[in-house]
Amino acid sequence: MPLLSHIHIVGGSGSGTTTLGAALAERLDATAVDTDDFYWLPTDPPYTEPRPVADRIALLGERLDGLNRWVLSGSLLKWGDIFVSRFDLAVFLYVPPEIRMARILERERRRYGADIEPGGRMHTQHQAFIDWARAYDRPDFTGRSLHLHRAWLSDLPCPVLELDGAQPTVRSVEAVLAFGETA
Repeated sequence: MPLLSHIHIVGGSGSGTTTLGAALAERLDATAVDTDDFYWLPTDPPYTEPRPVADRIALLGERLDGLNRWVLSGSLLKWGDIFVSRFDLAVFLYVPPEIRMARILERERRRYGADIEPGGRMHTQHQAFIDWARAYDRPDFTGRSLHLHRAWLSDLPCPVLELDGAQPTVRSVEAVLAFGETA
């Protein structure tokens, strides 16, 4: 099987995993799959209730089983180790905290507008998410964090390519493709 058939892209929220996943999938004629679609139950407002672990594993497994080529973006940390053996390549995007947070804030405003402003129906949820996202780079943070991602990545049986997630997406796509040609 070619190296670039099953790629997992991981990084902190706002690092560009979904954006790179979509761009890379398009370039490779693969299917872009995002872990958030399996992790979260569909709710209004969104991203408020995690799906039970067994259900998300079953749903993601079914989705990946039906595909020849895929690019999976997002984090499987603490729930998706069953999929690790499927990866031909893992790509880790690191983005400095100030850039990540600016991206997140802009994305949240674009998605939800006045709903996240003080008094909005999602304000409390938004503030909790921002606090969680800010903690990513803290070594003592026990949630999804830079420290835990690096430890998880160091144990993967496949090659891991670390990229600067602040660079233009097209450069990241080219870096992954170049890596695939030399591996």
